[in-house]
Amino acid sequence: MTVESTAAARKPRRASKRTSAAKKPQSAEPQLVQLLTPEGERVEHPDYSIDLSAEELRGLYRDMVLTRRFDAEATALQRQGELGLWASLLGQEAAQIGSGRALRDDDYVFPTYREHGVAWCRGVDPTNLLGMFRGVNHGGWDPNSNNFHLYTIVIGSQTLHATGYAMGVAKDGADSAVIAYFGDGASSQGDVAESFTFSAVYNAPVVFFCQNNQWAISEPTERQTRVPLYQRAQGYGFPGVRVDGNDVLACLAVTRSALERARRGEGPTLVEAFTYRMGAHTTSDDPTKYRADEERAAWEAKDPILRLRTYLEKAGHADEAFFTALDEESETLGKRVREAVRAMPDPEPMALFEHAYADGNSLVDEERAQFAAYQASFADSAEEGK
Repeated sequence: MTVESTAAARKPRRASKRTSAAKKPQSAEPQLVQLLTPEGERVEHPDYSIDLSAEELRGLYRDMVLTRRFDAEATALQRQGELGLWASLLGQEAAQIGSGRALRDDDYVFPTYREHGVAWCRGVDPTNLLGMFRGVNHGGWDPNSNNFHLYTIVIGSQTLHATGYAMGVAKDGADSAVIAYFGDGASSQGDVAESFTFSAVYNAPVVFFCQNNQWAISEPTERQTRVPLYQRAQGYGFPGVRVDGNDVLACLAVTRSALERARRGEGPTLVEAFTYRMGAHTTSDDPTKYRADEERAAWEAKDPILRLRTYLEKAGHADEAFFTALDEESETLGKRVREAVRAMPDPEPMALFEHAYADGNSLVDEERAQFAAYQASFADSAEEGK
């Protein structure tokens, strides 16, 4: 056999190796915890059960409706030029309200910048969320008043903060838990991987709550991972579970179980809430450039608010008077938010340097002096023009 024929004989084998390597690993369909179907039918799960009164069910529905109304108002305010930017949670209300209502008062939350529903559950006034997006403050609330940390813009860094805080909780001997929220895109960040490592090694009482809304801005989940996100936890030595993120009952049951596990000293859990971002990543994004309308339409049929309303009506847990009163309350909230944003005073320019360091910093002091001189130069110019 010649050298040329030998090489030719090898080519198909090499090509087949490349082809097989490019194939995705074959795996069974990921298990999904669901207690309320998209059609509003109540179902049971062998590992997660929940028994809620009609009043509690109405409360969850109210939470989701008012959170969506606030979110819609904030989006409108940004379009009107009242906010610089807004990250909508449209479609993710069940994941946030379900997990938020699973928390105890002494638990601590580390959010990203989209957890408006969780903030609602923690008692943070909705108007306080808007100061940062209007550019009048750095957060607008005291994190320790509601055990709800400030919004974190840096992708994934809050998972490290949550892990460190949880390690401290364990050292203090407290039985409270910590929860860190992040998205599917953040799951690709090194900070998240480090958080998983530290939390597992130190058995930290933390729940990692990943809202997989299918898109990291314009990057779909399938381009970020070859396995379902919840399965990543196995490599770090702690459990992961995928829950229907549009099912508020399942999100409540799964998160409550994970938090209780953390409080018992059994370590971290990764919860992947499989949901969908119905709107844009932020108001600076145009999802029509990278998403098909058919995809959104398919997820609209799984709307978290509609499915709970269907269940409430079928089970006789809510009447028309309840829904009418809630609509009125929703409009009142929208008006209050609108008026509060427009009335927010501009901050003092020098406030920019406050609270950067607890005990002061020489570099910040230098920058403050330089900025003060810069501000004063405008007054000097005005005097010279007289």
